[in-house]
Formats: sequence, structure tokens, C-alpha cells
Amino acid sequence: MPSEDRQRNTSLVVPILLIALGALFLFKSWHPGFEPYQVLKTYWPLILILVGVGKIWDSSRRRASGQASSGVALGSTLGVAAFVVVLVILLGHYQKSRQKFTRSDGESFASHTEQVVELGDARDVAATLKLGAGELNVSGGSSHLLNSQFHFDRKWDAPQVDYRVSEGRGILEIGQEKSNGINFGATDNTWDLDFSNDVPLTLRVDMGAGQGNLRLREMNLSELELHMGAGQVEVELPRPRSKDLRVSIKGGVGQATVRVPREAGVLAHAAGGIGSITADGWNKDGSQYRNEQYGKTPNAIRLDVEGGIGQIELVQD
Repeated sequence: MPSEDRQRNTSLVVPILLIALGALFLFKSWHPGFEPYQVLKTYWPLILILVGVGKIWDSSRRRASGQASSGVALGSTLGVAAFVVVLVILLGHYQKSRQKFTRSDGESFASHTEQVVELGDARDVAATLKLGAGELNVSGGSSHLLNSQFHFDRKWDAPQVDYRVSEGRGILEIGQEKSNGINFGATDNTWDLDFSNDVPLTLRVDMGAGQGNLRLREMNLSELELHMGAGQVEVELPRPRSKDLRVSIKGGVGQATVRVPREAGVLAHAAGGIGSITADGWNKDGSQYRNEQYGKTPNAIRLDVEGGIGQIELVQD
């Protein structure tokens, strides 16, 4: 009789639940936007209902047959299996709800967001951009302080844009967190940021890796600080307006191309593990480079390049 009780109580409920939970969290590793905790919080009562119904069915079947059933408790096992089917349906719905967006160049991304930031009462703005990896495109021409578009796949969280004004200065911060967990394959993450040409702007860029395209030629830039872990960056600098323009490029950039207006005076200083510097038509004095216009204009561009940069190209346009 004890042997029959053990057989009667055999159930696959716990093993199936463990497999389902493991599959949920594995799915989150591949799809960071998915939240298994929310699914479990919402639908956990369904497990009790389905397993309870299964146990009632098992009990009714035993009474109808007049003997104790042996082997697997079929009803409760089918109940938890039905819950797993519900989870599969939810995951399929999640996948379909991930709308695909396509940029003008035909490239598809899982998510796309846009945001417009107004200047408000600020007289000037300090902007900080923190991009873990991807492509950063910055240019001018916006009728607002900022027009932004973000294209990113499911391995990234949506970028957060924060703007506030303190004592006449606007403080703009744009950041993005990469979700924890194991991610396979390449990631797609592109920021397109259009700033106003008229607002005095101090710009700091912290970029882990990727491609930076900073088209700043028409902007009212007073200072630029660029930190980049790896990759390439191309910067088009504007002519200084009311005072010297200070530019700092630091980090392990593979290649940096800096384009300056031909009419602007430029003093460039390179230090650290610099691979090679191309500066056709510039005057070289140790680690400093001057163009012909330096000292002849009321304001100048002062460029400092530091770090393990493989190649620097200074170009006058």
C-alpha cells in the first residue's frame, strides 16, 4: 500500500515549472525589454487554477475507476503543461508587438523613439551624451534646442533625455543603459541628434565604442570634450565666435579626423600613445601643430588630443 501511495503521488508539476522558469529568464537574456517578473506577477494564479483543476480531474478519475491510479498524476501535469502553453502564447505576442522601424537608409531596428527639447529660459547649454556603443551623429540646424531620434535593437534600453535649467544655464543629459544578461550577435544602436545653431553650447561626449560623426560646423560651440573607448570619430569644428574654442579628444580611438575651417586659427597638441599624425600644410613644433592662420584671428581653436589613438588627421576645409 505505501508503494501504491508513492506511485499515486508522482507528479511532473515541479520539473515542468522549473523548466518554464529557466526558459523565461533565458528569453530575457536574449530580449532585455522582456520582463519575466511582470509576467509571473500577473499570471501566477493561473498555475493554481490549472493544477487545481487537474487534481480534481485525477481525483474524479480515481473514484470512477474504483482504484488508485499508478504512475504520473496526469491531471496536474496537464494543468501545468497548459500554463506553459499560455506562456508560449504570451512570448509570441511579445515578439509580434515589437514593431520594426526602418530608417531612410533602409536599415531596420527593433525600437525607435523621438524627442524634442525646447531651450526654455536658458542663455547657454551644457550637454552630456553617454553612449555605450553604436553610432552617434550630431549636427546643427534644429529650430529647437534639440531634435533627437534614437534607433536601437532589443539589446538596449531606450535612451533617457533629461533637461533642466539652473540659473540661466540649460543642463542636458542623454544616457542609455545596456541591459544585463547574455547577448548574442552584433548590436544596432544609432543616435541622430540635431542641435540649434544659435544656442551657445558646451558639449561632452562619453562613448564606449563605435562611430562618431560630429558635424558641428554651423553650431555655436564653446567647448567640446570627447571621450571614446574604441572605433573612429570624425569631427567638423566651427569657427570660434566670441572666444577661443577648446576641444579635447581622449581615449583609445582607432582613427580621429578633425576638420577645421580654413579661416580659423588652430593650435593642436598631441600627447600619449599617438600612432601617427597627418597634418599637411601645418607648422610642427615638437608635439604642437599650428596652421597658417594661428595668431592672425581674434579667436582660435585649441585642440588637445591624448590617449592611445592610432591615427590623427588634421584637415583644413
